[in-house]
Amino acid sequence: MKGAEGYDGEHGWALDPGGEVAVQDTPEAKQRNASEAWLTRRGYYRADALGAALGPVEDVTDDGRHFRTVAVTPPGGVALTLWFDADSRLMVRSVMRSGQDTIVTRYEDWRDVDGAKLPFRTISDRGDERSRTTVQLQSAKIDAPIDGAAFAVPKMSRDTARIAGGATTLDFDLVNNHIYVDGEIDGKPVRLLVDTGGLNIVLPSAAAKLGLASEGKLAARGVGERQVDLAFAQARELKLGALTVDAPTFYVIDLGPFPQVEGVPVDGIVGYEVFRRFGVRIDYAAGKLTLTEPARFKAPEGATELAFTLSDRIPIIEGKADGKPVRLTVDTGSRASLSFHSPYAKQHDLVRRLDAAPEAVGGWGVGGPSYTRPARLGKLQLGNLAIDDVAADLFTGDKGAFASPDAGANLGGGTLRRFTVSFDYERKRMYLEPNARYGEPEAFDRSGLWLLADGDALKIAAVARGSAAERAGIKADRRIARIAGEAVGARTLAAWREYLRATPAGTTVPLAFADGGEVPLVLADRIPAHAKR
Repeated sequence: MKGAEGYDGEHGWALDPGGEVAVQDTPEAKQRNASEAWLTRRGYYRADALGAALGPVEDVTDDGRHFRTVAVTPPGGVALTLWFDADSRLMVRSVMRSGQDTIVTRYEDWRDVDGAKLPFRTISDRGDERSRTTVQLQSAKIDAPIDGAAFAVPKMSRDTARIAGGATTLDFDLVNNHIYVDGEIDGKPVRLLVDTGGLNIVLPSAAAKLGLASEGKLAARGVGERQVDLAFAQARELKLGALTVDAPTFYVIDLGPFPQVEGVPVDGIVGYEVFRRFGVRIDYAAGKLTLTEPARFKAPEGATELAFTLSDRIPIIEGKADGKPVRLTVDTGSRASLSFHSPYAKQHDLVRRLDAAPEAVGGWGVGGPSYTRPARLGKLQLGNLAIDDVAADLFTGDKGAFASPDAGANLGGGTLRRFTVSFDYERKRMYLEPNARYGEPEAFDRSGLWLLADGDALKIAAVARGSAAERAGIKADRRIARIAGEAVGARTLAAWREYLRATPAGTTVPLAFADGGEVPLVLADRIPAHAKR
């Protein structure tokens, strides 16, 4: 596998193993790149510090060693803390925030190069050894001739992916607001979730079924609190309708009980690598996904056009939540309508202002379950479009993707399903065309049960505090065999979830358990039907 990262003086960029090129153009990415460039230019050696703002020097003892530290903010950059060894006076450590992570970089193996001392080994750590990276220099020169073209954003190769006829349309199933399509990997059928918030992924079970050998061990993070193992596998071919991708690289990640969470089989995810290369149109109402060669893609007439930037390959748009500006990651892989990140929720006092319900399991993804507080938002504005009474989730934790301060909220399938959604990654534009669901009221779960598919039953994975299920005395880990007299196998898990959302509050729903016994569940609203005005 090969990849590259660079900085052209204005933007950071990444060349992925599949050949996709991502330009990191969010304000946060630009700030981090400016600080990293300052370090690379050895701004700490300069008397003027290359214009950086400097804080006071402090004496610090760590693990028996004496250091002097100074806070530094390079021009246009993010704040750094530099650690200098008190005896050698060499910079041995830098500390920088990146999203919810703290990156600690150690500088070792200092050598004399043409009268200057340079570290030949740098070790960057995000707090998990699986995400630790070590760079060892082989040689270094001072004032060597540099070709600026070597740092320019590379052109993306187009010959590894193509669509016969220039466009292809696939049928998809919408399950739990997730898009599922059929495809092939190395000629074998696979069921794949389409996720703007993710990369190309196969589950370990699918990799084994497909005969894909996995290599490496890194750390991956999603909405859950835990980081999980990540490996790489390369296939010969990926096919989606008339689309063919040669030698695709997949990330091998164990999503835990995700197939049970969804209630349908799933082999993996297709994400950024496909969206980056082609025009994408998702007709939620018709269940059609259309992929188009970039040269043939046309902006849909009459659609609302929204510009986006890329943050670690995820599109970010601008919107308003109850009139306040909010930056939104666009995520077809999220079942929720709108999930507020904890820094934004805290900054705007959303728990109090929206009178949020008690914390409960709100979703499940990479890293396990995500715990959120449900609430009803008054109005979400996307360009000239507005949606009233959105069912929102407020994340209040400090781990996982929703703890990042780099965005305010995550826009998921619960909202996107109200539109035909198109993406043009070449121009970084997203288009919204309202469908028949646009003005529909949004129901929210009235049971308080988080259910998993479990053979011929539904397993209760969690019970929401203060919910109808808790008041009925229902406990986690029990298995439901019948709901309202109907065998659970008569419907899909997604259909039962819809039933427990749409059935009016006050309705008594008998639950019969696989181990015997029956409990009358009186459905009740967990959040109001309308936001406080």
